Amino acid sequence: MLLRSIEKAFVYPAPPFSRGNWETRWVRREDAWITSQAPGQRAQRLHGWYCPHAAPRHVVLYSHGQSEHVASLVSVVVRLQEALAATVLVYDYRGYGKSTGSPTEAGCIADGLAAQQWLAERAGVLPEDVVLVGRSLGGAVSVAAAAERGARALVLENTFSRLTDVAAYRFPWAPVKRVMTERYDSIERLRHYEGPLLQVHGTRDRVVPAKFARELFSASPSRQKRFVVHRGGQHHEAAPLSFYQTLGAFLAETAERGGLEAAG
Repeated sequence: MLLRSIEKAFVYPAPPFSRGNWETRWVRREDAWITSQAPGQRAQRLHGWYCPHAAPRHVVLYSHGQSEHVASLVSVVVRLQEALAATVLVYDYRGYGKSTGSPTEAGCIADGLAAQQWLAERAGVLPEDVVLVGRSLGGAVSVAAAAERGARALVLENTFSRLTDVAAYRFPWAPVKRVMTERYDSIERLRHYEGPLLQVHGTRDRVVPAKFARELFSASPSRQKRFVVHRGGQHHEAAPLSFYQTLGAFLAETAERGGLEAAG
């Protein structure tokens, strides 16, 4: 029970509700309420912000990191909308923000799938036409959703290969790979997604060293994939503004090139 308690605190350090700007006027938004049910678990009510664009070229689902909630994502929404002309949904996993329940791997993945379905229906597109963007833990959620439902593109920021790899790096003295229940094996899941993949990772990330991101990238069977190096970037540092321009160009390029290889 002690190990399980430590694991939960390590994996899901949800920020206080008071942190962030819940009353922001910087983005036009609507409250989104999404029902999510993981196998064998009680249904939960998720909260998010649906941020429509007047003339959208893309529909984006953003899955945040382990120590964030929607009220801390205003700048992310603004950057995605400005760079991509995108309608954006940001949402909170169970146990985060205004969402009910308690986070688990199965639960958070179910939440990502439920949010993708909700956004597709709200924006009038197919789930596989949604661009999935995930940061850190949200990248693992996005990989799982893309593997199961597909995506217009999968975009990963500071995302790990497996959560157990990160835990073993952080706690080399503990038998984490044997006892952890929250594993998020993104390497295995990514093998089932062949669509466009764009990854960005900081060279000074001490939480998720870049070698784990490289391992994840190498496991991808996609013929349209690119790895972007964020020089000097740290784990909790936002992606540079230039990355959003790169993302826009990548989406345009992969749409034009279809099944051709975009980059290595």
